Amino acid sequence: MAMTQTELLHELEPVVAGELNRHEKVAKEWFPHEYIPWSEGRDFDGIYGGEAWRESDSKIPEAARVSLIVNLLTEDNLPSYHHEIATTFGRDGAWGTWVHRWTAEEDRHGTALRDYLTVTRAVDPVALERARMRHMEQGFVTEYGTMLQQLAYVSFQELATRISHRNTGKASGDEGCERLLARIAADENLHMLFYRNLLKAAFELDPNQTMRAVTDVVTTFQMPGTGMEGFARKAMIIAHEGIYDLRLHLDDVLMPVLRQWAVFDKTGLDAEGEKAREELSAFLDKTDATAARFVERREERRARIAARG
Repeated sequence: MAMTQTELLHELEPVVAGELNRHEKVAKEWFPHEYIPWSEGRDFDGIYGGEAWRESDSKIPEAARVSLIVNLLTEDNLPSYHHEIATTFGRDGAWGTWVHRWTAEEDRHGTALRDYLTVTRAVDPVALERARMRHMEQGFVTEYGTMLQQLAYVSFQELATRISHRNTGKASGDEGCERLLARIAADENLHMLFYRNLLKAAFELDPNQTMRAVTDVVTTFQMPGTGMEGFARKAMIIAHEGIYDLRLHLDDVLMPVLRQWAVFDKTGLDAEGEKAREELSAFLDKTDATAARFVERREERRARIAARG
């Protein structure tokens, strides 16, 4: 008989405590203000009578700028994410301690990103603030109703965010931006390890139910920023630049985590567990073919642009 969500939460509590202890030992304390080139800052127009933002103020290429905005707006929606995970995992014991610790670390990312983009005039601060208001007013509600689905989702999502931050930093061509995003990405990697290790333990407790949760998430996965205005266009710009695309999602996010969980080596699954694994395998094969076509078309597009000089 499948375990209830309450039973799973209780059984995973010691694992949460162990992972929290590990996280606190390896997480590096850092300070956002040390990553901001404050001496580059100058007044904007308005109260202090400075200069309005102009496109020429930004030293960062468009694709990296778009990715930075998506990344920051995603971080801005933290109150919604905190509500989702606190509601799912609870606010008592080790679970609660982790939820608050995770929230504090994610909030630091948003603070650092906003300060950097504002001080260096990398993006239009008026457009950014209006986009923040629209995105946060919309909020975020997960489509996943079980704790196992939530664990699976954040395992993939934290790794996806790490890769997006690192590649955005590289694409920026800006040493300070790359240094900051590498620092943020290191945090995201530790968050991924926490959730990934929890779900690995869940596989040992209830492999069939966990396999179903993983399949449900992999086959419907969307980044938390999906609901922001103009996301489809922004995502396409980011993908065409190679910052984050379906190929990276499959090769650098889905497959490494699935291998860590040894999903295709599990034995003793019942009929439902096997069915879920077969669905997962078929989806991965289909995604691989779609990713290959996208990369091929992107290379053809780049070749045409290069030929036109």
